[in-house]
Amino acid sequence: MSGMVAMQVRVPGKALIRIERPLPEPDTGELLIEVAACGVCRTDLHVLDGEISARYPVIPGHEIVGRVAAIGPTVSGFTLGQRVGVPWLGHTCGTCPYCRTGRENLCDAPLFTGATRDGGYASHVVADAHYCFDLPERFSDVEAAPLLCAGLIGWRALRLAGAAPVIGLYGFGAAAHILAQVARHQRRTVYAFTKDGDKEGQDFARSLGCAWAGGSSDDPPQLVDAALIFAPVGELVPRALRAVRKGGRVICAGIYMSDIPSFPYADLWEERQIRSVANLTREDGTSFFELADSIDLHTVTQTFPLEDANEALQSVRTGKVKGAAVLVP
Repeated sequence: MSGMVAMQVRVPGKALIRIERPLPEPDTGELLIEVAACGVCRTDLHVLDGEISARYPVIPGHEIVGRVAAIGPTVSGFTLGQRVGVPWLGHTCGTCPYCRTGRENLCDAPLFTGATRDGGYASHVVADAHYCFDLPERFSDVEAAPLLCAGLIGWRALRLAGAAPVIGLYGFGAAAHILAQVARHQRRTVYAFTKDGDKEGQDFARSLGCAWAGGSSDDPPQLVDAALIFAPVGELVPRALRAVRKGGRVICAGIYMSDIPSFPYADLWEERQIRSVANLTREDGTSFFELADSIDLHTVTQTFPLEDANEALQSVRTGKVKGAAVLVP
């Protein structure tokens, strides 16, 4: 194949357009990957809407599953045809204080797949080989795609929550539907908070083992030890604070959130905490995929052809997707 096709964001706020370009050659340390599936993440909407820093024009998509089509100079450990996964974190400098202390997710000079380097809404993508993952064979290409961000960010958020025997998940989309299964495997009690009135979403949450499901305005059956917020809605932070017990944590797991309204200090008092999740480390990936391969975990997906990327994004925006949306070239 001499060329590739992709869906590209030319300028923020406008629909993606289909483009064709010559097939790229991988540079030093890079892989050319033929894309088999790419998950549609809410972060892609933030790129489309110009709500986070990105380089335009850009091809979005950072939940990429594909096979190695060409190997650049100095790359070792990969073979042609090997299946790999490409996540959000696409490159780090390796020299800043954060990289040197095991916190590469906070790197001062990172590159992000689908935002500051081209991503997987395409037939092919070039990726830094050091940031590609082996994927558990038991997941199909489509099933594996959501694991590369919804799964990874959910896993990092859960780890930041600590032991937390009772957790609340605000926003029951791609990440929460994976994380609920992980938490249940760890014998935690899980409460799911959906949009008010979303009975179908609440039924879905209960089908995945959540002990209770209700609207985000509802009070849970008991106070939780940690609340994890996946919906990009700032007003959920004060609500979640009121739902956590003394010493509990509220983890904001999205890359973007609307402004958090003011709230009384009493809601934060008694050593409650608010923390954000920023990106991921490669160790998050290796530990999560090891776990995912060993437990009864499955992803619920809805597939779209690559050319229907705009429709897929709109379905994610309006909450019409149960589980995760995945593009298939």
